[in-house]
This record gives sequence, structure tokens and C-alpha cells, in this order.
Amino acid sequence: MSSLSLRLPDSLHKGVRDLASREGISINQFIATAVAEKMAALMTEDYLGERARRGSRAKYEAALAQVPDAEPAEYDRR
Repeated sequence: MSSLSLRLPDSLHKGVRDLASREGISINQFIATAVAEKMAALMTEDYLGERARRGSRAKYEAALAQVPDAEPAEYDRR
């Protein structure tokens, strides 16, 4: 495990301390979880961007053409 020195404005530190306390976890655990969540969001954005770049409008339209032209079931109309 690594150690990191972090400087936070007093108001942000108070907010983190209060939220961590409310959740019953340490400030370290709160910050580690927040960093992990942010990393996951950014990595997902990168992944989806890469998938979009590999996509093909022609292949999309070909797949869509395979869908039958039918009215939706009653439960899907709401």
C-alpha cells in the first residue's frame, strides 16, 4: 500500500470528515473509494469512446434491418 500526502481546503476536509463519519468509515477509506469511483468513470468513458471509434454505421444499420417491423407488446407501450 502507498502513502500519499494530500492538501485539502478546510471546508472540503470538514465535508469529507463528516461524510466518512456518517458512513462509519475512515477518511482514508472514503477518499480511496472516491478515487476508485472516479477512475472507474473515466476508464468507462475511455472504453466507450474506443468502442464508438471501432463502430460502423453500416454494420449498425444492417443489424437494425434484422429487427422485425412489428408493434410492441402491450407491456412495452407504457
